[in-house]
Amino acid sequence: MTRKSRRLILIAACGSVLALAVGLILFAMSGSIVFFRSPSDIAQQGIAPGTRLRLGGLVKDGSLRRGPDQTVDFVVTDTNATVAVQYKGLLPDLFREGQGVVAEGMLEPGGRFRADTVLAKHDESYMPREVADALKAQGHWQEGGNKGGAGPQPTTASNGGTLGPRSER
Repeated sequence: MTRKSRRLILIAACGSVLALAVGLILFAMSGSIVFFRSPSDIAQQGIAPGTRLRLGGLVKDGSLRRGPDQTVDFVVTDTNATVAVQYKGLLPDLFREGQGVVAEGMLEPGGRFRADTVLAKHDESYMPREVADALKAQGHWQEGGNKGGAGPQPTTASNGGTLGPRSER
């Protein structure tokens, strides 16, 4: 066996080991990857209860209900479909009705979504890309309209970006 052939065998063996390691890492991570879904996606695709996913959309006006022990019920909508969400814990300070939200959790039998993480948009012009894309696809998105025309705004009503008194949060 020549020196050149030994080198090629060593390179092939290292490449095979590296490919196997990358494959094992990707396989191990596949259980923890969570994909974004809109309420319309959940309704159309018939996602099975017990599936872990991210739900994104707008918090429906008038749907926020606070219960005992930091339990919060609200409805997420993309203006075509809605999903009832239940969350136990502290909500982000910027969480309010009519604003963008992404909730991570599991779909329960009966269609209710039990969230273990809730993320709210952080300012007047930000919305998760997936939520914005879903709203654009449904025709509920209007370009411009914010301060200085620096970006897109949803066509839903809001309270002008003010939080109001602390007791209203």
